[in-house]
Amino acid sequence: MGFTREYPKEAAAIKPLEPRIPEADYIPHEVVNLHFDQDMTYLKAWREYLGLTQAEVAEKAGISQAALSQMESGESKLRKATREKLAVAMGITASQLL
Repeated sequence: MGFTREYPKEAAAIKPLEPRIPEADYIPHEVVNLHFDQDMTYLKAWREYLGLTQAEVAEKAGISQAALSQMESGESKLRKATREKLAVAMGITASQLL
């Protein structure tokens, strides 16, 4: 006789929390923590917070994954136009990437 566990129907309705993008130019605590605690650029911290891959963001922004990787590592500085493309691709404002 196997052991099975029954869960209430309410438990099945619980959805995991979605990343929250604040209004205006605010940055969620989780993004700030990734930036400082793990020494990530804000670009990489936002991408990870939103659960996006480099390939997804690069494709939406119209750049190569290799270029995005260099930007995330801090090897190359973000130009204003590129920062704006990346922000649109991730659904945030360009100033949230500064």
